[in-house]
This record gives sequence, structure tokens and C-alpha cells, in this order.
Amino acid sequence: MPSTTTPEAGTAPAGDRQTHGFQAEVRELLQLMIHSLYSHREIFLRELISNASDACDRLRFAAIADSALTAEDPEFGIRVDADPTAGTVTITDNGIGLTREEAIANLGTIARSGTREFFRSLSGDEQKASALIGQFGVGFYSAFIVADRVEVRSRKAGVPAEAGVRWESGAEGDFTVETVTLPSRGSAVTLHLKADAREFADAMRLRGLIRRYSDHIGFPVRMRKEGEASLEYEVVNQAKALWTLPRSEIKDEEYKEFYQYLAHDFTDPLAWSHNKVEGKREYTSLLYLPARAPFDLWQRDATRGLKLYVRRVFIMDDADQFLPLYLRFVKGVVDSGDLPLNVSREILQQEPAVEAIRAGLTRRVLELLAKLAKDEPEKYAAFWKEFGAVLKEGIAQDHANQAAILPLLRFASTHETADSAAVSLADYVARMQPGQERIYYVIAESFAAARGSPAIERLKERGLEVLLLAERIDEWVMGQIENFEGKRFKDASRGDLELGGLASDADRKQHDAELKESKGLLKRIKDSLGERVTEVRVSERLKESPACLVLGEHDLSEQMRRILTAAGQKAPQAPPLIEVNVGHPLVKYLDGVTDTAQFTELAQLLFDQAALAEGVSLSNPPEYVQRLNRLLVRLAGPGAPA
Repeated sequence: MPSTTTPEAGTAPAGDRQTHGFQAEVRELLQLMIHSLYSHREIFLRELISNASDACDRLRFAAIADSALTAEDPEFGIRVDADPTAGTVTITDNGIGLTREEAIANLGTIARSGTREFFRSLSGDEQKASALIGQFGVGFYSAFIVADRVEVRSRKAGVPAEAGVRWESGAEGDFTVETVTLPSRGSAVTLHLKADAREFADAMRLRGLIRRYSDHIGFPVRMRKEGEASLEYEVVNQAKALWTLPRSEIKDEEYKEFYQYLAHDFTDPLAWSHNKVEGKREYTSLLYLPARAPFDLWQRDATRGLKLYVRRVFIMDDADQFLPLYLRFVKGVVDSGDLPLNVSREILQQEPAVEAIRAGLTRRVLELLAKLAKDEPEKYAAFWKEFGAVLKEGIAQDHANQAAILPLLRFASTHETADSAAVSLADYVARMQPGQERIYYVIAESFAAARGSPAIERLKERGLEVLLLAERIDEWVMGQIENFEGKRFKDASRGDLELGGLASDADRKQHDAELKESKGLLKRIKDSLGERVTEVRVSERLKESPACLVLGEHDLSEQMRRILTAAGQKAPQAPPLIEVNVGHPLVKYLDGVTDTAQFTELAQLLFDQAALAEGVSLSNPPEYVQRLNRLLVRLAGPGAPA
């Protein structure tokens, strides 16, 4: 076995011992660790063994360029020692190790963005918090959940024995470091357990936790043999990379356990895909769909990507070149046989093999999603709730796979009573009426506003289903697609409704008659509104509302205009046209008004109401209120106070 004996500290140079204060975020984090997590205290072992595994991985990678780093001890491993009498647990590895400067920097600060968001998540639900610890990269500090004092002895690979470091802290706001002599490379983390955490000094308890959380890491985790007082150790975990095993030899429970280790997540994944590709390109992948979104899903600088191995040698944690950004929620491992062992991020960007693997993995994820949607719709509904808005990005980002993404989209619609996104495009097409050639949708600020949009009143009366969209990304997404199964998409609030064969001869005759009778009214309204509108016409959309605004086919909506303005871009103005419902009592009343000033005021009021119904911000809200108040006073009659 590797010489992962616990390094013994020698004599420190006189005056070498220093005390440093923790970064402010670390002090806050430690208080949350100590006082907030009780039910899931065992995660400390998962996190510290994971860190030890990473240290071994990083040294193995560094040794590709400098074999002398591992010459004295080429076999990697991790050891866990428990001392019930002293109340201590020690996790030792023979990995890359730390210098004194690295110990101060890495164990005293959190060098990662989004710290405040992490704290907000951590101080909430306890089970969620315990899962976030490893995801955020602060797993080392989980030691203070069970320990009132933590000691780290470490020696960097390739440095003299006299350059070891001893780091110690009681989580009281500061830590001490001193230079010590250590006989071997690597790190030993000793936890001096709290009185109420002595259960973790029990060897049987630790063995069970190792098998549960660390069974499939790529290095052996050893403990002393049971019932023996000798120094002989045995391997506790399987110490085999799960993705290298045949699928037939792996149980579902093992897949789930590996996901929890990989993603630092207590929940089970929704689904996974394990595949080995042979031929022109050779690689193995194990990809997981998480059950819930991470707190930093929408942070641009958040780390994401797959764990990359080359011929089973760990290369990097977050290789984001192997999946497009819209699949950033996927967790997993890719092990390539085609890439060089000394591959870097810069080389990855230029490697032709990467593009081929990326295409294959993207297709694999989309197939996994399609299978989940078909076979387990309830699980897919849970996935869509967490990640649907992210998957939509693929419509614009990945035109090559747009046909595969479209069937995966889910929508709220007028066919459903709830505003949950449960309708697929295949569902919609299957319910289309004879003669219907368009897939109708409407975009609004909320699902309630979309459902109540005046622009879809006549469509609903005809029994035509309308998709209801209310997410900020929706207008951008819908602008990227033209049709599904030969049926074109149609925004119900733009241009003509394009009813086609749905409009009968009687409908056309009625519309022509209304237009002929209302020409004078339409002209008067246009004259009153002036440049606020491009046109006034008889509506083919309205049933219950007196008027609605209609955009041109290529005009920016108010929602998109606000997004561009918020981003500091100039949003071109394009006046809408207004459709009026000539059968509505308010419009009939307007037609009978002979006083020009009163007519103009009512026409302006009609326009403002239509704008509000579409979510358009009024340019002069006080003027609208005054106009409305004057109308109400007139309607109240001569006896009303002026």
C-alpha cells in the first residue's frame, strides 16, 4: 500500500509560528456550519475524502510532466484513522499537498464568486444547505460541523521535508500556521471531535459512511482491519471508477451513490446515461440529470462542465467544452482515449476530437430527455419546472439540434385550466381543428396576463388552443423558430391572425359589412390618436374588449424594448395599430359622440386602456388618470360634485 502514514510534525523554527485572521466570509461561513447543520453532519467525511481524492488526481496529472514528483511513492491512496479514546478522526492522502503560502491562501479564504448567494441558501433548508457545501467548493470547512478544533499537516510534492506546514484552527476567527518537518508528501487532516460528535470516532460508523458516500472514487480508501491491534490496513471502498465498469455490472443504487459523490447532492438524479463509444472516436461518458437546479444556475461566472479524464487519468473538474451552455445543468464524467494526457483548456478549444465528442454528448443528453418525457412524464414535468427556461436557450444557441429540442418544450395553454407548463407541441398539433394551419401563442408579463389577453378572445371563442408564454426568454426563443411538423407559429398579438380555412364565408361577409359601416368612425379615431398609431381597423380578434393594440410582424414588443433598454441598448420605437370591436357598447357610444374634444378624449382613453391590457407603460400616467376621472364625473350626472 502507499505510504499514507500520518505525517509527524518536527520542531518548528523559532519565531516561525504565525496567527492569521479568517476572511470575513469564512468567519460567517464557519458560524453557519457550526450552528445550522445537525441532521446531516456526516457530510464532513464525504467532503474531506473528496478533497483527498482531488489532491491525488492533481498530483497524478502533474506527474505526467514531472515523474519525479511521485517517484518515492507512486501508488496513490487515502487513509482514515479513528481514535475513540482521543476523540479524533484523521483523513490522510499522498496527493499534491500544500505549501505554507497555499495553506494560508486556500484554508483562510473563499476565492469564489457568489458567496452571498451561498450564505442565503445555506441558512435556509438544512438538507438543501448540506448539498450546497460541496457544490460551492467549501467542503473543507464542513469539518467544523463535528470538530471544535481542526489540524492540517501538509507537505507539497517536490519540496524538501523541512518545508512542511502545520495549520490549526478552533473556528474562533483565526488560525495558526508554522513550518514543520514532514517525512512524506500529502496532507493529513485531524479532527478533534466535539463531545456530541464522538460517534464519528467509531470505526464501524466510518466504514459505513465511506461505503455510502465514497465507494466509487478512483483511489483506495483504507482503514485498519477490524478486530486487530496491528497496523495492517484494508481497502474499504471499491476503488474502481464506476464509468469504466460494464453497465450490466452496476446497480441503480450504485449509479445514484456515484451521482451524490460527483454532484455533492443528497437527492437522487432524475435519470442517467452511461455509454461507451468505440470506432473513430473512443470515449466513455456517464451523464446525469439532477432533480433540482443549483443556486448558481443563472450566474454567468459559475463553474460548470463535466469531469474530464483521459485514459482514466483525471484532467480537470469543470470541462465546459463538452456540452453547450444550455445543457449546463448536466453532471457527469467523460473519459477520452483520443486526447493527449497533457491537455489544457487552451488545447481543448483547438482539438478536433472535442467537437466530435461534444456533438455526441449533446445528442445523448437530448435523447435521454426525450426518453424521460415519453416514459416518465411526471419526472419530466419535475425536470421542466427546474430547468425548462435553460433548455429553451438551445432553440437559439443550437440550430443543428433545434428539431430535437422542440418536442421537449412544454407550455401552458388555454386548453389547460392551470398555468403549469404541461402541453407539448405534439399535444397541441394533435388537437388542432380541421383547416387550422397555425400554432397560436401569446406572450405577456405573466401567465394570468397571457390567459386574459384581449388578442386571443376570438380564438378562444372559436375553441382554438393558444400557447401562453410569460418568461423573459420566450420572445427571443419564439423569434428563432418557424414551424413544427409543418405548422407555422403565429403570435396572436401581431399582424393578421391568418385564420385561413377557419374563417367561413359568413365570417368574411360580416367583417366586410362592419368595415364598410365603420369607415367614418375608424377615420375619426385615427385623426384623434394621430402618430400614436399607424392604423385603426375593425378587429378580428376581440369578443369582450373594446380595443386592443396590434404590433407589426417584426416590431419590438414592449417587453423586449424594456430588456434592451435595461441592457443599455437603444430600442427603436414603432407605433402599433389599434383594432376596435365595433360591436362593443363603449365603441358604439363613441360613434355617437359629436363633440370633437369629447370624442378625442374618449379615443385617447380607449388607446390607453388597450395599452395597459398589453402591459405597455403609459407615457403620461397622471394624464390618463385625469382623463378617466373626467369621464367618471360626466357619467355620474349633473348632480355630481365638480
